[in-house]
Amino acid sequence: MRFKPLKKGDTIAFFSPSAPGSVTAPKRFGRAKAFIKNKGFKLLPGNLCGKRDGYRSGSAKERARELNELLSNPDIDCIISTIGGINSNALVPYIDYDAFKQHPKIVVGHSDVSSILLALFAKTGITTFYGPALIHSFGEYEPFLNMTWAYFKDMLMKHHDMPYTYTMPDFWTDDFINWEEKTRDKTMNKNQWITVKKGVAEGRILGGTLNALSTILGTQYMPQMDEDTILFIEDTTKTAAYVERLFALLKTHGIFEKIAGIILGKHEQYDDQNTGKRPHDLLLEMADDIDIPILAEFDCCHTHPCFTLPLGKKIRLDATEQAVSIWEPWSKL
Repeated sequence: MRFKPLKKGDTIAFFSPSAPGSVTAPKRFGRAKAFIKNKGFKLLPGNLCGKRDGYRSGSAKERARELNELLSNPDIDCIISTIGGINSNALVPYIDYDAFKQHPKIVVGHSDVSSILLALFAKTGITTFYGPALIHSFGEYEPFLNMTWAYFKDMLMKHHDMPYTYTMPDFWTDDFINWEEKTRDKTMNKNQWITVKKGVAEGRILGGTLNALSTILGTQYMPQMDEDTILFIEDTTKTAAYVERLFALLKTHGIFEKIAGIILGKHEQYDDQNTGKRPHDLLLEMADDIDIPILAEFDCCHTHPCFTLPLGKKIRLDATEQAVSIWEPWSKL
C-alpha cells in the first residue's frame, strides 16, 4: 500500500483518542487549526471536538466511533490526532480495521496514540506515521513550529526516490511555557545524536512512545517484532526509575534478543532523580549483552522539532555514522 502525497485542497480530519485537548487548550487548538488552514488544507473535526468527559474526550466506544467515522470516510485524505493522553489503548478493540483497509489514508500522531498507530498497522499492514499531533505540534511557537511543519511537508507532501535520509536539526527544545500565551522565547539547545552501540542494521521501523507501547505489548494489536525489526522508542516526563521499569519490560518480553537495532528518541522533561543517568544509559544497562546498533537522541518525539516517521517501512540505521534512512517508499506518483 502506497499513498498519494498530500496536496493543498486535501482534507485533514482530526480526532481526540484520549485527552480533551480541544477543551483544555483552546487557544493553542485555535492556533493549530489556523496554521493548517493557512497551508491550504480543509479541516474536518471529529464529533468529539469541543467535548469533555473528565480526563477524556468520551467513553472508549465513543472515541472509537469518532475515529471509525473518519476512517470510513473516503473524502478524507489524512487523519491527525489532536493530542495524546493516557487511554488511547482503550480504543483498539473497537476500531473498524476493515474500514481502514477499504479506505486507506494517512494517519499520523504521536505519544499515547502509538497504540492506535501500531494496532492499525498490525491489523492491516498499512503504514501509519509517527509524527506531529495537531495541538501539541502545530499549535507550537516559532521557530519550532515551522521546523516541524517542514519535516511533515517533506515526508507527506512529496514523493522521494529512496533512500530518504533524515537531517539532524541544529537545535531542539523541551522547554515548557504556557500553552495558551507565549510569555518568552524557548531555550534552544544545540543538537547532538548519540551512538550508544556502533553498527548498521536494516529492517522495518516499529514503535512509538514506550509507555503507550507497553499497553499493547504481547497482544494481537502489537505488530510482531523479530530480526527484521528496528525498534523506535521515546517518552515524556518520566523519572529514571520509571524509564528503567519500561526498559525492563522490553527485556522480560525478550524484545532485545529479537530485534535488529534500536532508535531512542529524545525524552521530554526527563527526571534523572539525581543519578546522572540519561535514558540511553539505562537502556544500555538492560541491553548490554545484546550486540545490536543503538542510536539515541533522535528527533522524532515529544520535543520540538519533530520528524515524521513511516511505521512499518524498511529503514537503514547506521549508528556508527549516526544516520537514519528510509529505504522503502510509502508514496506513489
